[in-house]
Amino acid sequence: MAAVNPYLTFNGNCEEAFNFYKSVFGGEFPDGIMRFSSAPSDMPALKEEGNLVMHVSLPIGNTVLMGSDISREHGKVSGDNISISLVADSEEEANKLFNGLSAGGNVTMPLAKTFWGAYFGMFTDKFGINWMVNYDYK
Repeated sequence: MAAVNPYLTFNGNCEEAFNFYKSVFGGEFPDGIMRFSSAPSDMPALKEEGNLVMHVSLPIGNTVLMGSDISREHGKVSGDNISISLVADSEEEANKLFNGLSAGGNVTMPLAKTFWGAYFGMFTDKFGINWMVNYDYK
């Protein structure tokens, strides 16, 4: 089956965001951080973006979170129509992920036991990305 991997775009702070995500999830950037400045010389518009991130990836379980800074050529993309949903293996893991990723952000629904049999919460992180954390009681 095909894999679904979220790809996030940022307005100049992709590296900061991904270092923050790495501090919460752990792991490494397997391919490092590719910058617009490394674009071929026949792509001067991209090279002008300089040190901004062209691509970065962070494996998280069976998913790969990917991202880049948006180039001036493409403009800013609004991401408020999507949330990344994390499925935790325990309440403890849900707390760790929720507390780590929501630091400096805006909690819209604190983690709590729900009527549908889950431990669930929502927030927007300090980079404007919407997240949901869920642990299903079995």
